[in-house]
Amino acid sequence: MLLTDGAAAIAGDLPRSATTMLDVPLEAGESLGSGVHRLSSLLRVRSALQDAWTEGAVVIGGDCSVTVAALAAADTSDVAVLWCDAHPDLHSPDTSPSGAFSGMALRAVLGEGEAQVALSPGVPRDRVVTVGVRAVDDEEESELDRLTSLTPEDLTRADAVLEAIRATGASRVWVHIDVDVIDPAEFGGVSEAAPFGASASDLIAAIRRLREEFPLAGATIAGFAPRTPTAAVDDLGAILRLIGVLA
Repeated sequence: MLLTDGAAAIAGDLPRSATTMLDVPLEAGESLGSGVHRLSSLLRVRSALQDAWTEGAVVIGGDCSVTVAALAAADTSDVAVLWCDAHPDLHSPDTSPSGAFSGMALRAVLGEGEAQVALSPGVPRDRVVTVGVRAVDDEEESELDRLTSLTPEDLTRADAVLEAIRATGASRVWVHIDVDVIDPAEFGGVSEAAPFGASASDLIAAIRRLREEFPLAGATIAGFAPRTPTAAVDDLGAILRLIGVLA
């Protein structure tokens, strides 16, 4: 419900004419024997996103699983994925301690894990760049080592992201931002804060520099979970700046 509140808070500051609202199933959903909690609801959200998809759209709200659904609707043949997140989200149904698909999202982007929700074909590993990952479970470490990764400190150099995406050979980019990539000293509205994150200003500057060279295939801003309406207001400035540099 905090994610719902966060999405609603952001929507209040977006132009209605440029915003499409999608309903998320209220019922819990079924795992359908997959090891992925609420799989049936995830499939319904994926279908709704595919029906509403417009190339280059920015998908706002929910957790990281929404990026997998959006990428399934997009043409990813020439796309690099920039994954800005405190967590690598590289679990599979076999390793996940919770069964939450949000923790398997990047693994699904790579085309692995539960076949009903994984991308097919997946985005090749050499076209995926992670940014700001710092809360890694033991089961995810070997998978993360196979990807190009930038630290929050790397973002102090604005060209670091641009150079990493250039090296993928892709011609377009998808930008995924879980707002917990930002340091909790600057941004509080997240479910699982991780210290020593990126500066919002550094992240925005890096994406702005990236956008000067690479067309946007689409983007996601996920994970906004403010505890109160007042707390939401405190963080909206950073979110609106991110939307501005993306859209």
